[in-house]
Amino acid sequence: MPLSIPLLLRQFARALSGALLVLAALAAHAGEVQVAVASNFTAPMQKIAAMFEQDTGHKAQVAYGSTGRFYAQVKNGAPFDVLLAADNETPQRLMEDSLAVKGMAFTYAKGKLVLWSAKPGVVDESGSVLRNGRFDKLAIADPKLAPYGLAAMEVLSTLKIAQVVEPKLVRGENISQAYQFVATGNAQIGLVALSQVSLDGKITQGSAWVMPGGYYTAILQDAVLLNKGLGNPAALALMDYLRTDKVRALIRTYGYDN
Repeated sequence: MPLSIPLLLRQFARALSGALLVLAALAAHAGEVQVAVASNFTAPMQKIAAMFEQDTGHKAQVAYGSTGRFYAQVKNGAPFDVLLAADNETPQRLMEDSLAVKGMAFTYAKGKLVLWSAKPGVVDESGSVLRNGRFDKLAIADPKLAPYGLAAMEVLSTLKIAQVVEPKLVRGENISQAYQFVATGNAQIGLVALSQVSLDGKITQGSAWVMPGGYYTAILQDAVLLNKGLGNPAALALMDYLRTDKVRALIRTYGYDN
């Protein structure tokens, strides 16, 4: 016998009420985590933050910048729960300074450096433009603040051209600013993060030469739980989430190893 409309409405109301209770319970347990993220990791972190909220209910409030700046900010009391650095030395220093939780650091990505021009045909597969000096400006991140800038200087030293190109260097505070110098044409070429100009293993714009690994010290990017995050379930959840197969696979699509 068909159910009456009033009975159907009552059943629907009970089902809706149950769903709302579940959502309310999830919301009650949802939290927020303040994350400082090295600027080279901007694109993947934007996707990870959205996935993290969808999968866990927790929200990640993210600030992007240079690792050196974040180190100084944390030392001065900045309220971050988690740091995703562009190196493994800064998290270690923070743990030694008793500003991060010892034993709560791990490598979430291994970065790669690339010589890049916003224009096709400027950079060939051997990066000859860097050696022949046929450019006006070379953009790098500030080596005093950004691990990618330090790696860039190592490349120039390896190629024995550091002194020759010094007058042509323009330094961004972080790798994002170095990228912008090239993207806007203020520098013809730049040593930037592969993640900024590639997706799924392909250069998405301009022309590029991926630096051979032996040209610079491996860029091991570590995440670390800061002291403020120790009592925050959302911070602990993010640290776990970054190590999931789902997230590791996403990170690799941006040209990182992990």
